[in-house]
Amino acid sequence: MTLCLSKKESIQDLEISIFDTIKHIPVQHWNKVVRDKNIYLTLGYLKSIEHSLSFDMVFRYLVFYNAQKIPVSVAVVQFLPFMDKERKDEEQLCTIRRKIKNSFLASSGIQVMSCGSPFSCGENGFMYTEDISEGEAYCNLAKGLIALQKTEKNKNNAPVIVLKDFWPETIAPLSTMKRKGFKDFMIDVNMVMNIHSSWVTFDDYLLSMVTKFRTKAKSAFKKSTELKVLNFQVEHIIAHKLTIERLYKSVVDKSDFNFGALNGDAFVQLKENLHDQFNIQGYFLNQELVGFSSAFIFDDVVDANYVGIDYSVNHSYALYQRMLYDYVDLAIKVKAKELRLGRTAEEIKSTIGAIPVKMMLYIRHQSKIKNTILKPVFGSLTPRTFEQRNPFKADFKNS
Repeated sequence: MTLCLSKKESIQDLEISIFDTIKHIPVQHWNKVVRDKNIYLTLGYLKSIEHSLSFDMVFRYLVFYNAQKIPVSVAVVQFLPFMDKERKDEEQLCTIRRKIKNSFLASSGIQVMSCGSPFSCGENGFMYTEDISEGEAYCNLAKGLIALQKTEKNKNNAPVIVLKDFWPETIAPLSTMKRKGFKDFMIDVNMVMNIHSSWVTFDDYLLSMVTKFRTKAKSAFKKSTELKVLNFQVEHIIAHKLTIERLYKSVVDKSDFNFGALNGDAFVQLKENLHDQFNIQGYFLNQELVGFSSAFIFDDVVDANYVGIDYSVNHSYALYQRMLYDYVDLAIKVKAKELRLGRTAEEIKSTIGAIPVKMMLYIRHQSKIKNTILKPVFGSLTPRTFEQRNPFKADFKNS
């Protein structure tokens, strides 16, 4: 399907080609824009997700072309259920306000149109080349998403568009989205850790810590001594697929908002398609899988992502703490410059050296009236507060 946007605005309008499956995307056009700069936009990653989850969500892939028919930007969109579990509403919202909120997000969830990966934190839904300006890129993205929402209304009615998640340096050009009716919200921070150039081994990292936090790390390793860690290959993921799915779901169930969950097949597909760029480790206790951690490795970044935890053994064996330290070890081994640990558990992540980075989310409701009151209704979408810790000596502060 091709949409030719109107010529009413002075900014150059781009032609958009929309594809409903990864199989129909012109590979050369897509790769010309993405250039392997973001693993979540590579065809290998997208193929894995679509193959595993096409029964749970609807995918659309957008390629934007300039007047010379050159591809200049791409976007990934999913139509998927969004559920607000309202864990905090009793404390933060009065009865009337909660009723208004429920008109947007019923307890059973509503269908949303999401530009950006529902399974990762960061700018993973849209990319453009130097052939167009930021203003042109985001203006055309906004118009394209709104046009797609209208086009899909009879098949995939999604009254809300969610555009996620943006780093601070991108917030300025996104003023274009606000002019198109998108409302901005500060969401939970992404915990990010710079990997110091002097860290050649994990011991170097430990030596950069003050005594208190180095002792804390050693205590976690002592408590987790009985855990056996295995670097999973495809055959291991297949063998433990159902347990991986169960452990992952136990973590997802604790979240306040739910965009859906991956299934076991997705982990198999990710490893088959991305090979060493997708790292997954299993944690065994008495030969039973009690946890796993995974990360994507690309462009000098280790992006820690999906984890699964058996909470019945988490505290006594320092399972999650061990995973976090193992993420640091992985980042050092692959010579990454940055370790991204995502949202949630901010305080414990700060104890290993991560610092909070503000993130922004944009939402637009197709109803002008409901869009007008998005801000007051979702005023509770504010970052969680936590005590930031600094485990490093003065020369190694991660700032």
